Amino acid sequence: MKKAVHFGAGNIGRGLIGLLLSKAGYQVKFIDVVESLVEDINELGKYNVQIFGEEEKILVENVSAINSDKNLEGLFDAIVDADIITTATGANILKVIAPNIAKGLTKRLAKNKTPLNVIACENMIGGSIALKNFVCENLSSEIKSEVEKLIGFPNSAIDRIVPVQKHDEKLLVQVEDYAEWDVDSTGIVGELPKIEGMTLVKNLDAYIERKLFTVNTGHASVAYLAYRDGFKDISAAMQDKKIVSAVRDVWAETSALLIDKYKFAPAVHRKYVEATERRFANKYLSDEVTRVARSPKRKLSPQDRLISPANQLLERGIVPETLAKVAAAALKFDFDGDPEAVEIQNFIKENGIDSAITQFTGAEKNSELFALIKNNF
Repeated sequence: MKKAVHFGAGNIGRGLIGLLLSKAGYQVKFIDVVESLVEDINELGKYNVQIFGEEEKILVENVSAINSDKNLEGLFDAIVDADIITTATGANILKVIAPNIAKGLTKRLAKNKTPLNVIACENMIGGSIALKNFVCENLSSEIKSEVEKLIGFPNSAIDRIVPVQKHDEKLLVQVEDYAEWDVDSTGIVGELPKIEGMTLVKNLDAYIERKLFTVNTGHASVAYLAYRDGFKDISAAMQDKKIVSAVRDVWAETSALLIDKYKFAPAVHRKYVEATERRFANKYLSDEVTRVARSPKRKLSPQDRLISPANQLLERGIVPETLAKVAAAALKFDFDGDPEAVEIQNFIKENGIDSAITQFTGAEKNSELFALIKNNF
């Protein structure tokens, strides 16, 4: 049986990547530091995934786990024997797990010269390459050259909404019926993996930006406008005509960009947007507004879901009026339970909104985007 090592045994790890790997015939070894989670996986050796609203459960078998804080040698041995490595840890954790991956690859290359692919399945652009760079910081020059030849780090894009949840049944994960896992086939070393549910593509940037500027931009837009208007959860906000109209205007702007840039068929892209709207309105998938809106500093950064499409639209002579409105709402997100929101609000109090717009969005004071955001603040 083929062997997979997967970092991150949380809901996305179990409810998407672990599920697909198991269904494809892999024996999945989860790597995590939550001892209770590791114990449950090893005790049961299986778990259930359930689509929201359906009674039937999907059994995921042939799984085990290692606590990387307690059993490093076990982790290294798993990497030596692995046929694929994946992650779903959260983008900020890639740098944390990289040293152990580097040590595991060093041990592997001394014993096993077969090709291996390491795929970061994170909500970020270029996740696998970012992980590769972190890993290479922890490798000798000799091992780096071997890694370049034998270890692939193909970028990927994932999409499945898995809200925060608690169950009496151990390890149960409830998920939406929609799932997407796109992997850059040009970055794969050796034989292409055959995993149902994984789509191998040659132009991953198109799929990453389609997801980022539709799902993530839309989700953030609903959240910041909903917070402004006093809504507590996303599905309730999606019953409000004013918010729905605004997010549709956001999608009209990002759709214009994506269709022009990547030549998506308008009718096909429209269906993708409509499916995204239905997902947000699904009561089973509802999430807290403050959780979706969290980390406004990151979401307002020039490379992320609000400012990047706005700048690209301006380059094409299209005014991103609604994206600017959402960016202004993000700058007003003052939830005191979010450190980034607190940082932004303190910066505005001390330095004023003009400095804040430039500081957090990168828009210079004499730019059109700066004026659009300030007018909406």
